[in-house]
Amino acid sequence: MADKLGPPLKTPLFDTITVIGLGLIGASIIRVARQQNLARRVIGADADPAVRVRAREIMLGDQIADDLEAAVRHADLVMLCIPVGAMGPVGAEIGPILKPGAIISDVGSVKASVIAAVAPHMPAHVHLIPGHPVAGTEYSGPDAGFASLFVNRWSILTPPEGTDDAAIARLTQFWTEAGANVEVMSASHHDIVLAITSHVPHLIAYNIVRTAADLEAVTQSEVMKFSAGGFRDFTRIASSDPTMWRDIFLNNREAVLEVLGRFNEDLSALQRMVRVGDGDGLFDLFARTRAIRRGIIAQGQETAAPDFGRRAAEAKV
Repeated sequence: MADKLGPPLKTPLFDTITVIGLGLIGASIIRVARQQNLARRVIGADADPAVRVRAREIMLGDQIADDLEAAVRHADLVMLCIPVGAMGPVGAEIGPILKPGAIISDVGSVKASVIAAVAPHMPAHVHLIPGHPVAGTEYSGPDAGFASLFVNRWSILTPPEGTDDAAIARLTQFWTEAGANVEVMSASHHDIVLAITSHVPHLIAYNIVRTAADLEAVTQSEVMKFSAGGFRDFTRIASSDPTMWRDIFLNNREAVLEVLGRFNEDLSALQRMVRVGDGDGLFDLFARTRAIRRGIIAQGQETAAPDFGRRAAEAKV
């Protein structure tokens, strides 16, 4: 797997790309699209006037549009980088404006609900290909974006049955040129995979930080003062955007509840090991989970550095 971006394309893949939502992911898509010559023109749009002003100040795109009609009318690729809960209303607004042959994708962490919310508003002459780049940092806003965010990360595409193969191939090439490794799967499979690898871990992080803050025997100042590495990582995860994660849990509730049920069963078994002093059982469990961590590093999805590679990512911001 490559660890850096390749040379820019000699001929742009798209004439016009529009990115709606100029947070970390949206800003990073714009930066990599411009750096790698993935489009002749890149247009940005955001519902927040202050974000639009800032995007213009840092010259984020070739154009920062004030309304969605101007943003998407000529777009060959539209990337929805907005909270999952906003997908339906935005889809309804842009659907009648989209040009024939346009590809509509997104970056949301839930896919079945995005298809249900957006597909009814899409005309027959466009291609809806939901996606999810599995990448990010705890930073947000247009200033947080950087072109190498997707390098050696996975971008999952979940095209509905019957989607045009040429459109899928074109979007696949876009993400490949952005440095990502592309996987295609069904929306339902994506949602259960992400429930265990991302959504439930975030839910656990939010809860353990709340438990620490509410623990009467320990003051909040002590929690912050004596936080060890494990708890600090929980707080990093729990500092993620609350709007985005509220929408994720509400829109992937079935998969999250299914995984939480299994987690609670495993937690009860672990609780019993601790209660009865089952040292062999604890050792075997910790050895298995340690092997998983090493496997993630071996696949290049993380580093063995003590800071888990985040310091390098932060330096790029």
